[in-house]
Amino acid sequence: MAKLVIASGRPLKGTISLAGAKNSSFKLMIAALLASGESRLTNLSQIEEVRHVKLMLEALGARVNPVADRGWLIDTRGVKAAVIPEALGWFSRASTLFLGPLLARFGRGAVPLPGGDLIGKRPLERHFAGLSRFGVQLNLKGKLVEARVDKLRGADYRFAKNSHTGTETLIMTAVLAEGRSVITNSAREPEVDDLIGCLNQMGAKITRSGRTLTIDGVKALRPARYRVMPDRNQAVSYAIAALTTRGEVTINNARPEHLRAFLAKLKLAGAGAEISSGGIRFFFKRQLQATGIITQPHPGFMTDWEPLWSVLMTQAVGRSKIVEGVFLNRFQFVPDLMAMGAKIRYFDPRPENPDKFYNFNLTDDRAGNRHGIEISGPTPLKGGKFAVKDIRNGATLTIAGLLASGQTVLANAELIDRGYENFAGQLCHLGASIKKI
Repeated sequence: MAKLVIASGRPLKGTISLAGAKNSSFKLMIAALLASGESRLTNLSQIEEVRHVKLMLEALGARVNPVADRGWLIDTRGVKAAVIPEALGWFSRASTLFLGPLLARFGRGAVPLPGGDLIGKRPLERHFAGLSRFGVQLNLKGKLVEARVDKLRGADYRFAKNSHTGTETLIMTAVLAEGRSVITNSAREPEVDDLIGCLNQMGAKITRSGRTLTIDGVKALRPARYRVMPDRNQAVSYAIAALTTRGEVTINNARPEHLRAFLAKLKLAGAGAEISSGGIRFFFKRQLQATGIITQPHPGFMTDWEPLWSVLMTQAVGRSKIVEGVFLNRFQFVPDLMAMGAKIRYFDPRPENPDKFYNFNLTDDRAGNRHGIEISGPTPLKGGKFAVKDIRNGATLTIAGLLASGQTVLANAELIDRGYENFAGQLCHLGASIKKI
């Protein structure tokens, strides 16, 4: 267990470079199972989620060794097992992504139910309904999902609601299936396209037209040689840390095409963002103005950015309405911000067509879940003692601690390491005062 001790200080200033994307790194590692041989993946994020997937790959018989340029060599020639031990499932939400490669290799596979952040029920039926269209038979045995297929054959499937990981699961199932597969209403996140780019380099035949993916199955894929895209969530986190402290940060390899929704809201709020060929400079230029958001699947405002944006809006003039349209329970950070002095009230958004508006399943919703908050600002924050609940919750409270008077202490800080590489260290590089215990 780790603690962060945070003191407020001067505005953050400096230059950093982003690590590889969390939501791409570990998925490309799993994709290496689709080929026989040694894949070389570089610019991987050195985070706990990646290290945990390494353990899963090794449990199947793969050899995973470090290589230069923040990379792994993944040799799949020794893969003999088709079962991932149940004990490895609690920490990661990656487990269902293994099903496609295992079914392609062995015609069977068993993986633990995914764990990860406690931000609401994950709708796995979207994964399973899609897999069944490929002829896959699924059985839940305790906390293990068992899958079996006589032969993977191409299929058509439409997601009733957008699913990032579900789309990736079906892509990795379809690339070695016999015939053509068409996946409609698929996810459009940049990390999904990073997976597609890697698989196409391996010899897959995947094309995208909007939210429609067409996949022509091939007989075999070759090992990957691929560089992971930079992490857009880290870019937003460091940008907001700089803006809330009235500083500036230049993020060398940030890609504006991955951040359009965020950049548009920054402009409305009055924050500075200067795009160059090498990255983006974020800077405070005048008093921030209240700006509301509605989280949506890409290309909308990302749900992972919402807690971070909420901290920024505590320092903006006026009232900002924040609506969560993707996850059931993303507002776990709100009581902690309120304890720090933030002026936040809950409200019910009441959309005209809730089933179309919300990306979660309405049948999974509960009376205690909140989907809208209103933040009044600007408000001074004060330090306190809190326990980190998930990755973004931890990043949010860390940034709030940089603003707060007095000392802020965060327990369970190791949860931040699941999604950020040396988050506290990077902030200290920009001038923050943070001790990790």
